[in-house]
Amino acid sequence: MINRRSFLKSSLVTGAALALPGAASTLLSQRVRAAIAEPLLDVAAGETLITILHTNDTHSQIDPVSDNDPKYGGKGGVARRATLVKRVRQQNPNTLMIDAGDVFQGTPYFNFYKGEVEYKSMSMIGYDVGTLGNHDFDNGVAALAAAMKFATFDFVSTNYDVRGTVLESRVKPYVVRKFGDVRAGLFGLGISPDNLITPDNFKGVKYLDPVRMARGVVRLLREQEKCQLVVGTSHLGYYANPKPNEIGDSQVAEQVGGIDFIASGHTHTFMEKPVLQKNPDGQNTIIFQVGKSGIYVGRIDFKLKNGKVVASAGRLLDLRDESLG
Repeated sequence: MINRRSFLKSSLVTGAALALPGAASTLLSQRVRAAIAEPLLDVAAGETLITILHTNDTHSQIDPVSDNDPKYGGKGGVARRATLVKRVRQQNPNTLMIDAGDVFQGTPYFNFYKGEVEYKSMSMIGYDVGTLGNHDFDNGVAALAAAMKFATFDFVSTNYDVRGTVLESRVKPYVVRKFGDVRAGLFGLGISPDNLITPDNFKGVKYLDPVRMARGVVRLLREQEKCQLVVGTSHLGYYANPKPNEIGDSQVAEQVGGIDFIASGHTHTFMEKPVLQKNPDGQNTIIFQVGKSGIYVGRIDFKLKNGKVVASAGRLLDLRDESLG
């Protein structure tokens, strides 16, 4: 069995070993590798470009997907993700890396190491913020808090009230990041635990209405924190045709104004490109979900001028050898 003390160092530092030898070093491959990190928008003097990279439902997939998988074999892996984030940040230092929950459960890494490997990997990759998914509670609140000791990034959840639990010191309702004169506010939303999380594993945590809580935190971020960019990282799910009373990210965006982007999770939806949802103000909220298992990373670029978003663009980033080798 691999020694957990040496695992992360060997897997991330030797990420180059995942690249294809020989032909993958051709000029074409070099161009592909360079293109994956290039900004999606041109920026002029007086404008600020903010890049948001995001994942969801990575489910303890530390290694690339098994080669036996007929569709995604060989894709993903934390080493390639680390390489991607490094290259994007070299192109644009104003980059945020966020996650929409369900980091745990899916491979033996979680069964053996209880979340240590996942959170150490994310910390070394350079994640800034993550929210909580239902599977992150699979070992209970105390075990989740213990695993968080290995995370150097922030956890946000606006509609999980963790006051009075061991999570209180680690989970915040929101965080603010500054990029020059631009303030970006990030908040998190979690799905109802009913029929998804064993009550004992959610003990002490209170689930609150996500629409009501999102409306309140967005108002706070806009009015009190003076944020020009507001981003939600959500484990509610994406439902193009929701059932009655089913609340997903489209339904939140439809009812809550002022959200620029929702990084979506939970439903394992493989979107080829971001979708737009009109909010109550008649503006578009961007929603993007990138499947599961770290096969893809989503990217959204925002251009701001005079404290306002003037343009945005998004794309799917495919973690494969020819792009990151």
